[in-house]
Amino acid sequence: MKKEWPLWEVFVRSKNGLEHRHFGSLHAADAEMALANARDVYTRRNEGVSIWVVESSNITASQPENNPEFFEPAKDKVYRHPTFYDLPDEVKHM
Repeated sequence: MKKEWPLWEVFVRSKNGLEHRHFGSLHAADAEMALANARDVYTRRNEGVSIWVVESSNITASQPENNPEFFEPAKDKVYRHPTFYDLPDEVKHM
């Protein structure tokens, strides 16, 4: 029986100071192979300065059908929305 290699998600930072962005996915036997393959596939023309690979099975994501409840601010936690604080005049743009 042939075992399938796990799927890995590839994130690349194109320049120092920028965030890593999802570039794609690939199959590899382990993290080292995934990193080497990601370098060969996604940064052939010096497009990146850093690569992250994450096994897809280790990613937990919110579900689109739960977005209204998941992203709705908690009304019972007023401290999360500090609109009731008086700001000093010295603080201009906050």
